[in-house]
Amino acid sequence: MSGPLMDQVTSVKVKLGLLVAVSVIVAALVAAVGAAGNVPLWLSIPVTVALALGVTQLLAVGMTSPLREMTAAARGMARGDYSARVTASSSDEVGELARAFNRMAEDLAAVDRQRRELVANVSHELRTPLAALCAVLENLVDGVAEPDPVALRTALDQAERLSTLANDLLDLARVDAGAARLSTTEVSVAELLDRAVAEARVVGREVRYDVRVTPPDLTVPADPARLHQLIANLLDNASRHSPAGGVVELTAQTTGSGWRLEVADEGPGIPVADRDRVFERFGTLTEAEGGGGTGLGLAIARWVTDLHGGTIHFVDPAPRRTGARVRVDLPSRPLREATPKQPVHVTRKAQEPVMTKPVETPAPAVPRAPESGMDMLFGKFWPEVELPGNLRAVLYCLGVGVLAGIILPFRDLGLGTFVVLLAAGVVILRFSVNRRSRFTRACAALCPLLAAVTVLRDAEWIAVLCLLAGIAVCMAGLVNGRTVPAFVVAGVSWPLAGLRGLPWLGRSAQAVKGLRTSAAALRTILWSLLGVVVFSLLFASADAIFAEWAGAIVPDLEIDTFVLRAFVTVAVGGVVLAATYLGLNPPNVETGNGPVRPVARRYEWLVPVLLVDAVFLVFLAAQATANFGGHAYLERITGLTYAEYVHQGFGQLTVATALTLLVVWAAARKAPRTTTADVTWLRASLGLLCLLTLVVVASALYRMHLYQEAYGFTELRLLVDVFEGWLGLLVIAVMVAGVTMKASWLPRAALLSGASLLLGIAALNPDAWVAQHNLDRYVETGKVDWTYLQGLSDDAVPVLAEAPDDVVDCAMADRERSDDDWLEWNLGRTRAESLIPSQPEVMPLRCVSNPPR
Repeated sequence: MSGPLMDQVTSVKVKLGLLVAVSVIVAALVAAVGAAGNVPLWLSIPVTVALALGVTQLLAVGMTSPLREMTAAARGMARGDYSARVTASSSDEVGELARAFNRMAEDLAAVDRQRRELVANVSHELRTPLAALCAVLENLVDGVAEPDPVALRTALDQAERLSTLANDLLDLARVDAGAARLSTTEVSVAELLDRAVAEARVVGREVRYDVRVTPPDLTVPADPARLHQLIANLLDNASRHSPAGGVVELTAQTTGSGWRLEVADEGPGIPVADRDRVFERFGTLTEAEGGGGTGLGLAIARWVTDLHGGTIHFVDPAPRRTGARVRVDLPSRPLREATPKQPVHVTRKAQEPVMTKPVETPAPAVPRAPESGMDMLFGKFWPEVELPGNLRAVLYCLGVGVLAGIILPFRDLGLGTFVVLLAAGVVILRFSVNRRSRFTRACAALCPLLAAVTVLRDAEWIAVLCLLAGIAVCMAGLVNGRTVPAFVVAGVSWPLAGLRGLPWLGRSAQAVKGLRTSAAALRTILWSLLGVVVFSLLFASADAIFAEWAGAIVPDLEIDTFVLRAFVTVAVGGVVLAATYLGLNPPNVETGNGPVRPVARRYEWLVPVLLVDAVFLVFLAAQATANFGGHAYLERITGLTYAEYVHQGFGQLTVATALTLLVVWAAARKAPRTTTADVTWLRASLGLLCLLTLVVVASALYRMHLYQEAYGFTELRLLVDVFEGWLGLLVIAVMVAGVTMKASWLPRAALLSGASLLLGIAALNPDAWVAQHNLDRYVETGKVDWTYLQGLSDDAVPVLAEAPDDVVDCAMADRERSDDDWLEWNLGRTRAESLIPSQPEVMPLRCVSNPPR
């Protein structure tokens, strides 16, 4: 709730209450509309949740952003960056916290700047006297100069300068520590000034001192040591900048609230813009500007003044005078506990204005992208680094949703479904960052073929399986995964993208504010829509054929159908938008694949593998015994017929094949490969296991063949046959990887081959294949399940129509012609339409079924 209206709310609790209320109202309204429109729950619930989350995200986008900005700024401060500022537009507690944070950041930046300047200036001030002192001493040591009084005096001057600088730094250290206290007594101002002037004359500068005290017997309560320190620093500064023969005026007089001390010289003066800077530590001016000294004298003078509760500042010189004039206003009673950490505001008279240094307006802080709650939730697994909003992607996905809302409701799978899937795939691929990857391109080529099954086959089970396989291939291609865990994580990330992409969706929605639609473009759209609507209505009322065409294109917009279409639009558009975001910002699906440490001893992996090989050998021996012993031997030993025997073990053999691939994967990861012997044992043991597994696969397929011959053919049995064959294909691929010792291509090959086999089943026309084999079995054995054949899709109709004349009516009973429009066009239903009787026929009583077991 970052809008100007919500910024005026002064309580974050009220904002949260409004957010919850609005979200609940939106969810309730959407659910009520869905119930009124007879929208199924499996569609209405996710749409309701998605819309409620979207509204919550859009409304709450500004409530927590200052907190995230403060977190990012605090991390920057920990690294020494104090330039960050947070947005503080709201009036609630978060806004107050943001403003306090900005003030703290400004103070810390100032302190850090002063610290850096202090280190630099101290280094500079120490370097000059140290260099001079070292030069003098080196000359004395090397015999270049004699140790006469002049040389020794030069060395002493530099040492005294260092001592003065050290004392000044010690005084300022007491200031920072807050350890300075006043020891006040009644001080005679005249005596104090005379003593300070006498000490200043000792320096030997060629200046005269003019001391005036009004009244002459002026006494003030002050700390004499600190006050002497103040006056000595001011006199030192004035005498240093006065020309030879100049006069330094030192005056003291009473005022209404205390007394005033002024020191004026005849030097070059101080520019108005620099009058505040000279009181800073090491704020001395350059020599060209009239500077010099350690740069701490005036800072100490200000400290003493503040300690007494007074003020100090430079003012303009007296009329017809030049130079600098510093004024110190002290109260009649000093503040004993005052320290510079408690600054006293300066009160200046209007008749003698003091020009201060202009306050520099800080440069506006560069806006920083705050770490969103989604960034904190998903962390390094799914970062969102500099991903701008993309209004075009959102609009394209919305367009796919609108297309789905027009085409999909009240229609079977067919041409319209393929069009929607193709449009969704184009949009997703268009914005995928991995679209140039060869694996992603292979996935992109396979997905339309899988989607085309909805147009070619009427069997919904194979169409749905192909669609699921297409989704798996699409997700793997979007993240450019390389491992099986990466494929699984990609599938899980697709629904999570609806949550992870909410901040991106908010940024994309904000881009609408930047659009400026011209009046000409708006007029063009309005006039175009008006012309299409008006002339379409006229032609539809004038011509029946045109009316039929228009009715086939324009959907029925009654209230119930409109609600359903709206829900389909939101659902499909949201699903495509989530996949688009997954392509724009794929997660780090391969981060968990760290190096695997092999076992230290060979037997740790070899013994389990060899034991599994032995179990396989024993099983194959049992198989050979059953085959050579015959049915009688099998029935005598197990009490099972051969058909029951082969049916009982097929599922277990399929599971055993899958587990074998898992064993090979684990052994290959943990087995060391440092020596030739290691590689040889690895290839031999796992190669033997793969060969034995291929025999198990052949046994499983043979068992299924015998079972189908005995009990009939079904779609599920065909699918299981293909699955077992796919596992055998993977075993062969594993053997190839074992020979080359390179297996990085295996996961991708397994995924693409599995999807391709499903596509091959669809090309086989599975329902027609099942129907043909059942009819052949009927011809040979006289056994068939007519009820099962009647449940096959229209793909099987051309085969069933060729059944023997005496049973063709059994095969074609209870079938109805489909009434499809052009968006439901399907090759299987089209081929069956001319073969299905115009009126459904009831199955004759002579049609006896033998259901499959």
